[in-house]
Amino acid sequence: MKLKTGDLVKIMKGKDSGKTGKLVQVLPVDHKVVVEGLHKIIKHLKPRKQGEKGQRFEFSAPMAAANVQIVCPKCNTITRVGMQILADGKKQRICRKCNNAL
Repeated sequence: MKLKTGDLVKIMKGKDSGKTGKLVQVLPVDHKVVVEGLHKIIKHLKPRKQGEKGQRFEFSAPMAAANVQIVCPKCNTITRVGMQILADGKKQRICRKCNNAL
């Protein structure tokens, strides 16, 4: 998975399609990502004790990584991620459109 926490991504499919947000969490085993403030889900909790009220809380749920695409910070367009091997042997992610380092 070429997405990292902190990347700016645009949602391509789903109820929030067309919106952009920052990645909060990346789950590579499940191929899912959590985007800050988007793909919100409401969870209902039953009361645990006598006399206590039930609760509803809203959180950003994981979504499929295939439904988001990274936004290049330099050219400000959605792009695919390429890899470049540097002289010291390290890998670096690059934008496929402007060849700038992500």
